[in-house]
Amino acid sequence: MNVITQVLAHGACLELNPRAFAHGEAALHAVVAGGRGCVLKSDVPLAGIWIPLRGRLQLGANDAPVQAGEARVTESDPRLHVVGRGNALWLALVGTAAAWRLALHADHGLPAIEATLLPARHAADRALRRRALALARAVLAGDADAAAEAVVDRIVALQGEFADAIARCPGRTYAQRRQVFLRLQRVRNFLSSNCHLDVDNDAIARMANYSPWHFIRAFRAAYQETPHAYLVRQRLERAHRMLRASPLAIAEVALASGFENRCAFSRLFRQRFGMTAGSVRRMALHADARALHAQRQESAIPATRYAG
Repeated sequence: MNVITQVLAHGACLELNPRAFAHGEAALHAVVAGGRGCVLKSDVPLAGIWIPLRGRLQLGANDAPVQAGEARVTESDPRLHVVGRGNALWLALVGTAAAWRLALHADHGLPAIEATLLPARHAADRALRRRALALARAVLAGDADAAAEAVVDRIVALQGEFADAIARCPGRTYAQRRQVFLRLQRVRNFLSSNCHLDVDNDAIARMANYSPWHFIRAFRAAYQETPHAYLVRQRLERAHRMLRASPLAIAEVALASGFENRCAFSRLFRQRFGMTAGSVRRMALHADARALHAQRQESAIPATRYAG
């Protein structure tokens, strides 16, 4: 695997323009960025793997940030604009369609029909986090070919979970079913990032180039739940995260997550998580208090040690 390494420090901006690929269109670019405000831009259509090691990563104005503990796979985007939020440390592996075909087909042995990664959000499991950290260190050392290959291997393995969903998609051939799944996956990712908005069924069906009836039927066949059920589940997950990290009142969290009816939110939240929203908030506050107490005790140890 041919990998070009780039390192971005605090506030730096990297722009991958056509000149960056003049002599290496078949190469992947591995980027490590650390510090507030690091930006990666490109007007060349690039697909990529994005892994925040710390903090949050904003991939687009309308996308929910990618959090530490997640990995995001994106399709080719000719208007790439990625920003690290807070004191973020993040890793990117990006390349043109030709570079990814070469990496997945020639280097990883995938059939030509599968030599593209599917757009998705993945939980960054322990194996992926370890490989991502090894790749970040390899980028800093300037030799990332083997480490990048290990990260791609793990992403390919995680994308294997889509095999059953692809098999359930309508289509006579595997190529047709995979193409249907790709269209559905784009809509599913949109719903995940915009679950707090009022989403119209007709509009999201048009995104997949389906009539509303055929879209709901295909979506349910692939994911074994309706688009509405998936949307509600994503809203509840968003509310759960906000209750643990946001100072907003519970009613404000419900509204910010897309629930206009507080009673419906409370009922659905308890059904989903087995506890009330207030219980989740209190547990988060207690956890924060314990962490603060532990920090204070730890910082007090040196003063006690040298007091005499």
